[in-house]
Amino acid sequence: MLIDAPSLYFRAYFGVPESAAKTSDGTPVNAVRGFLDMLATLIRTRRPDRMVCAMDYDWRPDWRVALLPSYKAHRLAPTGGEAVPDTLVPQVPVILDVLAAIGITVVGAAGYEADDVLGTLSVTQQAPVEVVSGDRDLFQLIDDDRGVRLLYVGARGVAKLEDCDDAAVRYRYEVPANRYVDFAALRGDPSDGLPGVPGVGEKTAARLIARFGDLDGVIAALDNPRSNFGPSLLFKLRDSRDYLAVAPKVVRVALDVPLPELPTALPLAPAAPDRLLELAERWNLAGSCRRLVDALATRG
Repeated sequence: MLIDAPSLYFRAYFGVPESAAKTSDGTPVNAVRGFLDMLATLIRTRRPDRMVCAMDYDWRPDWRVALLPSYKAHRLAPTGGEAVPDTLVPQVPVILDVLAAIGITVVGAAGYEADDVLGTLSVTQQAPVEVVSGDRDLFQLIDDDRGVRLLYVGARGVAKLEDCDDAAVRYRYEVPANRYVDFAALRGDPSDGLPGVPGVGEKTAARLIARFGDLDGVIAALDNPRSNFGPSLLFKLRDSRDYLAVAPKVVRVALDVPLPELPTALPLAPAAPDRLLELAERWNLAGSCRRLVDALATRG
């Protein structure tokens, strides 16, 4: 099980009210508590024997920005870096401390996003592999032949996640998982600053890929007078040539991130129980830590 840690702890932060999860001195721990409860639920219901949590060591890599300057530009803080809620920032080190005490591996890579780490692990780790994320771009990692699935955490949360294979992507978007990158480039994604082709939504993007096979086929057809795009769509696609030349490279998850050898075995009990107890008491996490430890133990 590969965990998109930023995706989950952001959802935890906004899903658990600060007023419901504080320490004795009033420090919010809502993201920590929600994240640990998500892990407990995943372990209890999916029963993985291996787990790695991926982190963003670079949430907006220079190489993606060089290709598409608008990439995540709307999420830049005035002082630079990612705009993150002030009360979330100090909770991330607490999450990492708890994961270390449990014995769950955390990894990131300089110059890469968590998505890239997940992508690399999805093709280098022994299958079956389940990737857990609320990021739609990771639909591209689904590979029925290798046994790679996406457990998509949308608005309904981990308890009601969507277990997605290639058929699920086809049902949802009318394209196969291995064409999701082309589909996303055409459609665009405002959450990532990906403009897409003006006027091309999901239905049109899917129809174009179904007709021409992939984005290269769409672009090649622009100069074929028998392609019958219609004048408006033809103009928009031709006007977006430069964007379409780089967008797939931005959307496509790296599969070759240099990562060290990783211990992936998920323990049946905490690696450092005294440290975990200390953290639970300090941060008022007794209930969440107990649920996580119990979930680990039930796999034995």
